[in-house]
Amino acid sequence: MTKLSYQLYSARNFQPYSVIFEKLGKAGYAEVEGFGGIYADLDDAGLNSLRADLDKNGLVMATGHFSPDFLEKDVQKSLNIAKILGMDSIYAPHLAADQRPSDAAGWVAFGKRLQEMSKPYKDAGYEFGWHNHDFEFFKLQDGSRPIERIFEGAPDISWEADIAWVIRGGADPFAWVEKLGPRITAVHVKDIAPAGEATDEDGWADVGHGKVEWAKLITALRATRAKHFVVEHDNPKDIDRNISRSIASFQTY
Repeated sequence: MTKLSYQLYSARNFQPYSVIFEKLGKAGYAEVEGFGGIYADLDDAGLNSLRADLDKNGLVMATGHFSPDFLEKDVQKSLNIAKILGMDSIYAPHLAADQRPSDAAGWVAFGKRLQEMSKPYKDAGYEFGWHNHDFEFFKLQDGSRPIERIFEGAPDISWEADIAWVIRGGADPFAWVEKLGPRITAVHVKDIAPAGEATDEDGWADVGHGKVEWAKLITALRATRAKHFVVEHDNPKDIDRNISRSIASFQTY
């Protein structure tokens, strides 16, 4: 059975994380994915305390999100965070709207930036990749998409495929899993509510309770190098429901 992870951003409004870790451990999750808001400002004592809390609940923070700026400017701190928390993979997760290139050449240049950024982390033995949202799949003026241009500029980084965002970007997830399958080392497993539903949760749904074809997608994704499957819901109103229903659905795939 594939180990299941949980992106802790999903639980940011349901504090403290110590309670979330207990819920995740009891529900059967094996891993969590962190993000900068959890660990960027912690010193070694804080990081070790966080690690102890994870260990106590049988969890491993195998993957982590770090902003591109942090990864560039705070290399040693990023490496220290990853080491203490026991990560094996690091993903740059987002680019603010005001920083996004407007043309293909700009996205290739951003890819080259990621390629350069990845070197100290890959040299230290970490998987390094990019995590997408929807904007990487909006067509550019030349007909290409930013995701293609990013990887053109960064031939040696991997992809944490956020499937629901691929769909929200107007793209076919099966086609992109086939096209970029060799890049995929992690997957965000989240669902999209039918049109007009879950408006108080930004239109997201618990895994298996939306319209994403997860049963078929999981089969396709297991043929890739993906080793981390990470449940995420960007704005759940009931964290217990999201935690329990998502893993229950995933275990049937």
